[in-house]
Parts: sequence; structure tokens; C-alpha cells
Amino acid sequence: MQLDKSIRSRRSIRKYLDKKVSFSDITEICDAARFAPMACNKFSVRLIVVSNKEKIKKIAEISQQPFIADGKYIIVVCTDKKDLVKSFGDNGTRNARQQAGAAIEHMLLKITDLGLSACWVGWFDDNALKRLLKIPKNIDVEALFPIGYAAEKPKKLFKTDLKSILFFDEWDKKERK
Repeated sequence: MQLDKSIRSRRSIRKYLDKKVSFSDITEICDAARFAPMACNKFSVRLIVVSNKEKIKKIAEISQQPFIADGKYIIVVCTDKKDLVKSFGDNGTRNARQQAGAAIEHMLLKITDLGLSACWVGWFDDNALKRLLKIPKNIDVEALFPIGYAAEKPKKLFKTDLKSILFFDEWDKKERK
């Protein structure tokens, strides 16, 4: 699939078919994260691939989002910001979050490219998720997403008009000179 097509067709899907997802596809999805931009090439992103059905059900409960339980896999995106904080001080935390967002978007586009679906989830009980997956306290959980084959046809989305979000040279300047 071409990049523009992946970008324009990616949707958040919350209903999945009861169909097996290839583990090699999951590996490709995770590999896409490695190519996201990283400050000073200090890779802060860590990924946990969850395939255990019981853990997936618990993650759905922890997130208060039942649809998650239907995913065949869940990727939990974490950051270990210590090296970035050493290099950039307080800005290291911001860099870690930005790196996680870039890695997540790379993975979501790869998911779309492979004909799979996902939904980026940012609402969950951090402490409960850390206990369940044995994530150390110093590691930040940034997001998670269930992966599967779509059992619903995505609705056509309204997208914001480019002119309403684009400024030139300074805030709120709509005209380019």
C-alpha cells in the first residue's frame, strides 16, 4: 500500500473478527517503531506484545474499554526516559513522549498497510497495568492498542480543513507572503 493511502485510510477500529493474526505481522509492526525519529538516536521506546487472552481481558478491564478484549494482540508502548533526561534535563521527558508518539504512528501506519486494524488507547489505570505486566515503576506507559482484523466498516471521517489549522510565520496569520 502506498503511504498516502495508508495515511488517508487509517481509522480507529473497535470491533475485530475472530481471525488469527500472523505473529510475523506483529513483528513487522514492532519493527516499524525502530524507524521513528529519536533525539540523539537515544531510543527510549519499549514495546510489550501481549497475546495471552486472560491478560488481554484484564487489560480491557483496566482500561474500562471492553472492545480491547477482542484484539488478538495488544502492543503496550512504554518509555524509559532516563538516558534522555541525562542528556536533555527536563526536556528529556518531552522527548520521550514525542518519540513514543512517532513510534506509535509508524506502527499504526504499518498496521493499516498490512490490512489489519487497531485503536490507539490512552486511557488506562497506569498502576494496575504496570502490576499486571510487571513494568518497573520508573518506566512510563504511554499507550496501548489492540490489533485484529476489522469486523466493522469504518465510518467516513470528517477531517479538519487544512486552512483552519495552518498559519504562516506567526500564530493566527492565515496569509502567506
